[in-house]
Amino acid sequence: MTTQEKLKLIQRYSGLTQEQLAAKVGVTFVALNRWINAASKPRPKSQAKIDALYLEYSGEKVIPESVLQAKKHALEMRCKKYSNILQTILSRPDLRDQFDLSLTYHSNKIEGSTLSENETDAILFHNKVIPNKTLREQLEAKNHQTALHILLEHSRIGGAFDENFILRLHGVLMSGIHPDAGTYRRHPVRILGTRVVTANYIKIPDLMMSLCEKISAASEDIVAWVSEVHAQFEKIHPFGDGNGRMGRLLMTGMLLRHNFPPALIKNDDRQKYFVYLSRAQESGDSSLLQDFVCEAITEGFRIIYP
Repeated sequence: MTTQEKLKLIQRYSGLTQEQLAAKVGVTFVALNRWINAASKPRPKSQAKIDALYLEYSGEKVIPESVLQAKKHALEMRCKKYSNILQTILSRPDLRDQFDLSLTYHSNKIEGSTLSENETDAILFHNKVIPNKTLREQLEAKNHQTALHILLEHSRIGGAFDENFILRLHGVLMSGIHPDAGTYRRHPVRILGTRVVTANYIKIPDLMMSLCEKISAASEDIVAWVSEVHAQFEKIHPFGDGNGRMGRLLMTGMLLRHNFPPALIKNDDRQKYFVYLSRAQESGDSSLLQDFVCEAITEGFRIIYP
């Protein structure tokens, strides 16, 4: 595959503009444009960056098992240094507010919200109405914040992540937004942009019962357990809307239950997230998703312990 082909595929997979891609490679827009048009060739150092970006965004990257295990072990050791990460978040309003903002802004942005981070802040903490933004987007922000608070309290008291709680949380998340808030979907759906086949809606109650059993039977490998549950939840796609946000909220709860910080999945990484999630769902190989979750947990750590 030529450099020109790789660059065009990176853009297609990532959604990056030429300016953004040039910044990632560390070159000027003019240089990148010449490579895309096959007017010149990159030097070896730039070519290596292009090759790495292609593997990353295409989902063809291979994570050696030893490297992945070392990352997970390092995270586990880091978590053990702190007695109760959830209590730390709950006892410090600054941390709680930052997680409210970061998790709400990025999770909604991943799903297409046009609200900026500053606008999200104004809605969450100052009850402002943002002109020229839809009521739905503003409800999504407030509802996510409320759902997150319920999740944190539920985690604090050791509540089960069973079907009743998941349905309740979805009811809060999609209140005033979706007519079927708090109930499983009763119609087929497709996940656009992937070949992943979602569950037949008739089977959703049984599949969710099995998934909740898996949630309650945590593995010693927390990152693998959280990643695989997340991939399964999104493949079941139990709701008519809000599945991505619900899945990420559940991931937060599962991690906090085992003294890991929330995984902060940033909108800038949404394409990699979707590619790695699809790979886990289609092939059963969750190694790339696990590696991605490790990085997202590290982002969560940066908020608590900068």
